Amino acid sequence: MIKKILVVVLVISTSISYAQEGTSSPYSFYGVGIQKFKGTVENRTMGGLSILTDSIHLNLQNPAAYGALKLTTYALGASYTGLNLDNAAGGDSYKDNASLNYLAIGIPAKIFGFGFGVVPLNSVGYRTISIAQDGSQSQFSGNGGLNKVYLAAGIEVTKNLSLGIDFNYNFGNIENKAILRKPNVQFDTRELRNSDLSGISFTFGATYKKMLTDKLQLTATAVSTPSFSLKSENNLQLATVILQANGREIVVESQDVAVEDRDLDLPSEFKFGLGIGATRKWFVGTEFGYVDTQVFENRFATVDDVKYEPASQYRLGGYYIPNYNSLTSYLSRIVYRGGIRYEETGLNINGQSINEFGISFGVGLPVGNLFSNANLGFEFGTRGTTDAGLVKEEFFNISLGLSLNDKWFRQIKFN
Repeated sequence: MIKKILVVVLVISTSISYAQEGTSSPYSFYGVGIQKFKGTVENRTMGGLSILTDSIHLNLQNPAAYGALKLTTYALGASYTGLNLDNAAGGDSYKDNASLNYLAIGIPAKIFGFGFGVVPLNSVGYRTISIAQDGSQSQFSGNGGLNKVYLAAGIEVTKNLSLGIDFNYNFGNIENKAILRKPNVQFDTRELRNSDLSGISFTFGATYKKMLTDKLQLTATAVSTPSFSLKSENNLQLATVILQANGREIVVESQDVAVEDRDLDLPSEFKFGLGIGATRKWFVGTEFGYVDTQVFENRFATVDDVKYEPASQYRLGGYYIPNYNSLTSYLSRIVYRGGIRYEETGLNINGQSINEFGISFGVGLPVGNLFSNANLGFEFGTRGTTDAGLVKEEFFNISLGLSLNDKWFRQIKFN
């Protein structure tokens, strides 16, 4: 019981104070930052597929999956990302960061299952410097992001059909800073923009499974998140500062400027997936997603040469298990996963669409009692282009996730 209470307290306390810088991409300047992957390591290593549901793993992308749970499941995931930035002039730089990706619990309760946790949605983290011909220097930086605390439930309506819903409270803070330094000028000029973000959203999910033969099973899924409003409480401060060699800023004089708060309409999303496989042996599936990104607007004034357009996502992936119940070979019980994805982010800068490509693979390693496992994943990919004065990013992710099982409610019998 103590272990259960500690886990619940950990989730709640993390939900209240959760904030981190989970990217180093200059493209995170726009909108509310770079969209984070919202699934588990198991999903991520299969190209991001949200199709699979089973009785011992959480699926954070489809709430209908909670209806299939048979054991209480704790899920925790973290990742390390390395990012190489390249431009048409031949300049490049390397950045890296580590982040917590999710913390969640799923609990079966007779005919349905439910769960709750915290997941990052978007992340801001960039630092750039621009030097003009007159020697003046502009420094731009930003940090923060958007996270969600969720409560989800799923139910098996029939033997083949499961339905589910997520209730999400989205919250976060984003800070953007610009410092202008001019030659022979005593003080530097700093502009500091800050936004506190909050809003409520819902996600609906459905999973349909059908045995085609004694061994082959067909799986079809649909997940929908309607458009929702995000409140952005904005603050703007102008200041003259002294920027020291160690990066410390000494404020000489500052002034708060009144700016308008905004309600941002975040885009609706829809995903449809289809896959086939033999249970606990192999699976291959594909998924298409559509995001109505064109409705999105920036938190502050409109940025020149930037627009938002509808976005699409394409994913293909699967897994293979040599022999899940082998008593003599540990390697035969390892889950081998792989996948590929192509995503249009919806961001268009200087007439160039910013797209992503990624290829991933990973393993699920059995640990401990019951069906617990540690999941290790690798992903290599690219984002953006060097055309039109932009930056191309080459990145790799190393992800580690724990999926730990327990049985909370045991029926005690006396002879």
